[in-house]
Amino acid sequence: MATKRGDRVERLTNLLALLLETPEPLTQVQITAELAPHYPDGARARRGAFERDKAALRDLGVPIDIETVDAGSEAGSSRYRIQRRKYELADLQLEVDEMRALQVAVAAVRSGSSAGRDAIWKLGGELSSGDRLPVSAVVPDRPELPVLRAAVASRSPIRFGYRGESRHVEPYGLLLRGGFWYVVGHDRDRGEQRTFRVDRFGSDSLEAGEPDSFERPPSFDPRDAFPADPKQIGHAPADGVEAMVRIDVTRAAAIERELGADRVLARHPDGSVDVTVPATNLAAFRSWVLGLLDHAVVLGPDDVRDGIVSWLRELSGRAAS
Repeated sequence: MATKRGDRVERLTNLLALLLETPEPLTQVQITAELAPHYPDGARARRGAFERDKAALRDLGVPIDIETVDAGSEAGSSRYRIQRRKYELADLQLEVDEMRALQVAVAAVRSGSSAGRDAIWKLGGELSSGDRLPVSAVVPDRPELPVLRAAVASRSPIRFGYRGESRHVEPYGLLLRGGFWYVVGHDRDRGEQRTFRVDRFGSDSLEAGEPDSFERPPSFDPRDAFPADPKQIGHAPADGVEAMVRIDVTRAAAIERELGADRVLARHPDGSVDVTVPATNLAAFRSWVLGLLDHAVVLGPDDVRDGIVSWLRELSGRAAS
């Protein structure tokens, strides 16, 4: 029998209260036993219902801390709780004009979710129909944002899939650029700072680790950390994938100015040039090449060239069908 919406709301409310009140983190088995009347029978069904409830709370922006049991009969299992200092807003003591300014800002920006409205309510304000201004900006929403914001605030490392690899990152900050969200932080596997586009994370791959696990550099500013070259997002020159591209005379001078003279490998009598271009981030490289239309030809390496040719043939086949 399907769970009624009222029962689900009551269960989520009780789960939130339990995780807020518990003095010690609880395992999933302990939680579902404590709230037994609200969860279905059977270990598998209970775990599935709990995972859905946990995801629902996180989608609402609730910061759930997770730790792994190191020893004993439950070694390797996870324990959960919510720390009040992370969940509850301190009294911001906003003046009337400050609250009004915040209301106007929320009214003028559409986020694609109820986050702005809920934030105003949590701050003690409200938005009446008379406060509805014409929308002057649209901020894209992503299901990963609540987890990422909580990880940045609590200094919790994150793990996610990105271009077929598992990445382990200390998230320093979030940045909105060109209609897309990016997370900037220290890539533990590569030992350097990287930038990743959030909508390219692997499906359901994002996980946050223990809070207070790293220190953000005092001078960090996500605006300064964003790569000037979008082809380097998620990668670095040290990754080593470089493509050779021939640019015809029409665009040669402009591309040399863009890339720098040190990336020109050869100059030809007809005015065309061969240049090296970062291509580890294949999607960004492909977009750059396509932007040049018939003024650019990818010469190598073979796997990069073959990948672009195959992609173009696939697009051509879709258009013809």
